[in-house]
Amino acid sequence: MPDDLFALRIAFDRFMESAVFEAGLSEKTLSAYSADIRRYLDNLAEQDIFLPGDIVFEDVVDHLSMLRAAGMSPRSIARHLSAVRRFHRFLVEEGFCETDITEMAEAPHLLRKLPRCLSSAEVERLIAAADSATPEGVRDSAMLEMFYACGLRISELAALPVKNINLEEATVRVKGKGAKFRLVPLGKRALEKLHAWMPLRMRWAKRDDAVFIGASGKRLSRTTVWRMVKRYARDANIKQNVTPHSLRHSFATHLLDNGADLRAVQEMLGHADIGTTQIYTHVSAERLSNAHKTFHPRA
Repeated sequence: MPDDLFALRIAFDRFMESAVFEAGLSEKTLSAYSADIRRYLDNLAEQDIFLPGDIVFEDVVDHLSMLRAAGMSPRSIARHLSAVRRFHRFLVEEGFCETDITEMAEAPHLLRKLPRCLSSAEVERLIAAADSATPEGVRDSAMLEMFYACGLRISELAALPVKNINLEEATVRVKGKGAKFRLVPLGKRALEKLHAWMPLRMRWAKRDDAVFIGASGKRLSRTTVWRMVKRYARDANIKQNVTPHSLRHSFATHLLDNGADLRAVQEMLGHADIGTTQIYTHVSAERLSNAHKTFHPRA
């Protein structure tokens, strides 16, 4: 693990000490726990997540998806999730954070089901839920549009610096996993919302170079962004569970549904392996199958 993984590194060391001296686990189990949690923390570090309180449930889902895309068996992923859940319980018990984000994580459920894709109408309602009469609402509307228009991860959006937005060329330069950069086009609506937000951003004390800041001038935390998306989903009366990753899923699925090239979608999502992107083709194929069964007279 990187040396600068301060709080999580300390927590990991304490967790392993506890497992050795208190839990009475076998050497084989201890070795598996150590390897699994190190891999989990390394993945978090690649996304610049170093504090226990900055981890959200979406990060666990992303990590399990990465393991599946890498070819890990369902049994091994279930074992891996068991170690991660035990670690998160320890974080709460020892006061490193307040909430166990893995309480809702059930291995069979997570391995079977992808986050559901939002419909175009649901996306419209979600983005429209932000009140454009206030600076915060203009900002939030731009953030929601960026999630959907560019397929950004929550960590990518929260850390996005102003210098990486080119309004004239309608592009955004995104720093993704492994410090790799990719160029993503900005759609017409995303451009409009950024043009509305940037002048308002200039009015606030600028203590940070991030595009999306609060009135204090500091960038918004990933947890704040997460809660913002959840709040607007409730305001828009969207019944399903909506997260920033739901918008990323919707971005990819809607592109493929409308004929986009798989390689182009891979580039925009920042996937190193096209196999990870192909999971969205399965979603689209399922939707086509359901449509056929529902509407074809001989289905």
